[in-house]
Amino acid sequence: MRAFVFPGQGSQKVGMGAELAEASAVAREVFQEVDDALGQHLFKIMTQGPEDELLLTANAQPAIMANAIAVLRVLEKEGGIALADKADFVAGHSLGEYTALCAAGAFSLADTARLLKLRGESMQAAVPVGVGAMAALLGADIEKATALAEAAAEGQVCTVANDNDPGQVVLSGHREAIERAIAMVKDFGIKRGIALPVSAPFHCPLMQPAADAMAEALDATRPGALRVALFANVTAAVVTDPAEVQRLLVEQVTGRVRWRESAIAMHAAGVERFVELGGKVVGPMIKRSAGDVDVTSASTMGEIEELIKIL
Repeated sequence: MRAFVFPGQGSQKVGMGAELAEASAVAREVFQEVDDALGQHLFKIMTQGPEDELLLTANAQPAIMANAIAVLRVLEKEGGIALADKADFVAGHSLGEYTALCAAGAFSLADTARLLKLRGESMQAAVPVGVGAMAALLGADIEKATALAEAAAEGQVCTVANDNDPGQVVLSGHREAIERAIAMVKDFGIKRGIALPVSAPFHCPLMQPAADAMAEALDATRPGALRVALFANVTAAVVTDPAEVQRLLVEQVTGRVRWRESAIAMHAAGVERFVELGGKVVGPMIKRSAGDVDVTSASTMGEIEELIKIL
């Protein structure tokens, strides 16, 4: 069995999509459609920068999605590969869940772009700059990370935001609590804590205003039927019902990204081959979590051509 997976925030970089757009009219159409949907020149920011504009959450989220969907469309239209024929499941890390749902036909490309733009803006606006923070814990399993978060909270928000793989967990919450957690890592047998260069504390209760905004947006733009079943971030379990997808997308804004558990659950469901489109980020996490699985990725025309040969 095979799952197609999609990267989350942090995989953006200036120049993304440029090579693919040069090589493929299909990719250029995707980038143009996203630009038209958002009423901005996002593709110009993706390919030329400036970097600080691409890093803005409201730009990074639709940009990462557009890049991955461009790869998928080239695969489908130029390679004659239909996702529904080749994938048993889809999954995506945080914003990548929207990409996965677009790939599975639950959202149109234009709607996905608009939803992610709003999601990025809402997450940025939910907490004043400087109030929240995030930290990556290296050499930490979920038990150690949870114990550290509880000890560092001291009445503030400090919680596990991303359970990425057996050796990497991300904490999110109030800045002071995150700073305390970083200072305390050695006491909990954790190798290192690194403050992340993010503009807001994602996937924690401080994001409730953004969750409210997304609840309203998703009520107006509801997901349709899925051509491929989704492994959801917040449950690490299969979901196919559009109403349940909608509810989980709202929950995801404040909830934990259970990526390690999702990888293990997909493998347990029979998935032995994982294909990451638009990045090389979540595939390695899956390999570290699920063990004996085959992971491939494609972002460039050359990589897509190689992928077509093995699908």
